[in-house]
Amino acid sequence: MRRYFLAAVVFFLGAGLLPGPAREAGAAISLEKCTLCHGKPEFRKLLVDGHIRELYVTADSLKGSVHEKKACTDCHFDVAEIPHRERPKRVACTHCHFKGNKEGAPQSDNVLAYFDSAHGQAIARGNPKAPLCQDCHGSHGINKAKTADSKVSRFHVAETCGRCHMEIYAQYKTSIHGVMLAKGIGDVPSCPGCHGEHRIFKHTDPQSSVFATKVSEQCSKCHSSIAIMSKFGIDVEPAATYKESFHGVASQFGSRTVANCSSCHGIHDIRPPDDPLSMVNPKNVPATCGKCHPGASANFAVGKMHVDAKKKDSGIIYWTATFFKWLTIGTMLALIVHIFLDMYGRTRRLRGEQ
Repeated sequence: MRRYFLAAVVFFLGAGLLPGPAREAGAAISLEKCTLCHGKPEFRKLLVDGHIRELYVTADSLKGSVHEKKACTDCHFDVAEIPHRERPKRVACTHCHFKGNKEGAPQSDNVLAYFDSAHGQAIARGNPKAPLCQDCHGSHGINKAKTADSKVSRFHVAETCGRCHMEIYAQYKTSIHGVMLAKGIGDVPSCPGCHGEHRIFKHTDPQSSVFATKVSEQCSKCHSSIAIMSKFGIDVEPAATYKESFHGVASQFGSRTVANCSSCHGIHDIRPPDDPLSMVNPKNVPATCGKCHPGASANFAVGKMHVDAKKKDSGIIYWTATFFKWLTIGTMLALIVHIFLDMYGRTRRLRGEQ
C-alpha cells in the first residue's frame, strides 16, 4: 500500500496539480528578480549545525546542465513572491521525474525505486540527514551520469557517497578498487557497482545486492568475466572454484554465516594478496580464517586458496579427486555387472525349474 501511496504522490506532484494562483504567480518571477539577492557572492546562510549554505546563484549556474533551459520557478514552484516571506521548501524532483511525464525528463521509475530504498525509507521516517535527489546529483549544475563532470559519474560517485559515508569512503579510496579508479580505470567497481544506484538496501536486507548469500554472485559479475579480468592479468578461476567449495555450496543453500568473498578479502578495504595489509596476505591468513575457525595456525596459509580439483597442478587434491572419481565409477560398474549376472542366474534357475 505504501508503494501505491507514494506513486500517487509522485503523480500529483509530477502532473503539476498545485494551486493555480501559486503557479501563475511563480511563473511571473523573472531571473533578474531572483538574482537581486541570489546574485550576490556573499549571499549565504549559517545553519543551526554550524554548516554554511551557499545561496549564490547566477544565470550561468545552469549553463551546460540538463536544466539549462529551466527557469527558477520551474523547480522552486512554491516561491510566489519576492522577497519570499516563508523559507522555500526543498525542491521536489518528482515534479518532473516520473514515468509518463511530459516535461522531457527521463522516462523511468527511478523515483519509485528510491522510495523503496534505505535512503527513501529513512526520509519517510523523518530523518533530515537522509539524502534526496539533489544531494547526489547536485542542485544547479546537474550533468548526465555519463559525463565526466557529473557528481554521479563512475569516477566521482564514490566521493559523492563519501560525503555521508566518510569512513567507508576512506577505506575504499585506499583499496585496490579505489586506487585503480583514481588512475582512470573505469572497469573497477565504485559504490553503485556493488550496492546499486537508486534501489540501495542495507546489507542485512535480503533484497540487497550485497546480502550475505548474494555477495559471491555480485563479485562474480566482474571476477568471472574473462573480458574484464584478462586486462589485469587476474585469473577467473577463484570465482568458479568458490562455488564448488564447501563455503560456496553452503552459501548457495542459503547459509548466511558461511564465508563469502568479503569474509576473506574484505568489504571496502580489499587489497591485493601481496599487500601487507591485505586480509589474504599469508601473514594475515591465520587471523582471517581464525574469525570462523578458532585456533587457525600458519598452516592455513600453506598452498593455494582457490583450488580446481580438475587440474593436475592442484597436486594431491587432483589425484585424490581423480582416485575417488574412478573408484565411484568402478563401484557403480561392478554393481551393474553384479545385478546383471544375478538376474541372469535367477532367470536360468527359473527356466530349469520349469
